[in-house]
Amino acid sequence: MVKKAQVGIEYMIVISFVTFAVMSVLVIAMFYSDKIKDRIKLNQVESFFTQLLNSAESVFFSGEPSKTSISLFLPAGIGEITIYDEYILVVTSTSSGDNREIFRSDVPIQGTISITEGTKKLVLTAYENYLDISEA
Repeated sequence: MVKKAQVGIEYMIVISFVTFAVMSVLVIAMFYSDKIKDRIKLNQVESFFTQLLNSAESVFFSGEPSKTSISLFLPAGIGEITIYDEYILVVTSTSSGDNREIFRSDVPIQGTISITEGTKKLVLTAYENYLDISEA
């Protein structure tokens, strides 16, 4: 009877150790998964606004009445997009909190961009003193 009890306890110890090891690996994987998702989202945001500003500068320097349409993908989790004279402030929600990023333009810009996720069709129109950004 003592042998059976000893085997049962040893079996429970081994199963407990394996369960603990597997749970530890899963927790670590979830932590790094969130970090990778955040990095991808921030890279998509940076790509969106870099391409937007490059196109904006090209249209503006072509002069009035230059106009173009571009389609860019905006990821989910954008909390705010504010356009100031030569700057665009973007607030993005990540697993570690809100990330604020400022993108600088070499040309004065005006307009609005909605924060809904998805592909945005933006119309860039050059005027004498600024560039207007609007959604089509």
